[in-house]
Amino acid sequence: MATQHALPFPHGQSATVHTLAKNWWLTLLRGLAAVAFGVIAFAWPKLTVVTLILLFAAYVLADGFFALFAAIKGREHGVPTWWLAVIGLLGVAIALLTFFWPGLTALLLMMMIGAWALVRGVFEVIAALQLWKELDDAWLLVLSGVVSIVFGGAVLVMPGAGALALVWLIGAYAILFGLILIVLSFRLKKLNDALTH
Repeated sequence: MATQHALPFPHGQSATVHTLAKNWWLTLLRGLAAVAFGVIAFAWPKLTVVTLILLFAAYVLADGFFALFAAIKGREHGVPTWWLAVIGLLGVAIALLTFFWPGLTALLLMMMIGAWALVRGVFEVIAALQLWKELDDAWLLVLSGVVSIVFGGAVLVMPGAGALALVWLIGAYAILFGLILIVLSFRLKKLNDALTH
C-alpha cells in the first residue's frame, strides 16, 4: 500500500491532499447537510428536545456516510484517510444508537452528541496539522475541528440546558460548521482545478 508521501505530485502536495481536492464535492455535501439541519433547527420554533436530537442524529448519519465514502475513495488510491474513516464510523454509530435505542433519556443522548462532536473535532485538528505544510487551507479544517470541540465541550458541560438553549446551540453549531466546510470545499475545488490544468 502506498504511503502518504509515496506518490510524487507537483506543488509539493501529497496523494492525500490530491484525493481531498478531487473529491471536494463530498466536503460540500457535508457542509450543505450541516447548514440545512441548522436552518431547520432555527425555523422550527416549537421543536422538542427529542425531535431535535433525532434530526441531529439524521444529520450525523448523513455526515458519517459522506465521511466514510470519502475515506473509501482515498483508500482506492492508497491514501491514508483513517481520520475520515474514524469520523464516519463514529457518526454512524452515534446516529444508529440514537435511532434504535429510544429508551435513552434526552440527557444521555445529548451527552453522546457532545462526546461525538468533541472526538470528531480532535480528529479534524490532528488531520489538519498533518496536512498543514501541504494544504494552504488546512486552517479551515483546524477551525472546523475547534468549533466541534467547543460545541462538544459546551454540550457536555450543560447537557440539561433548556430546550430553546439547546436548539440555538445545536443550530448555530451546525450552520457555522457547515459554512466552514462549504468554504473549504470550494478551496479544494479551486486546488483541484489548478492541479487538473
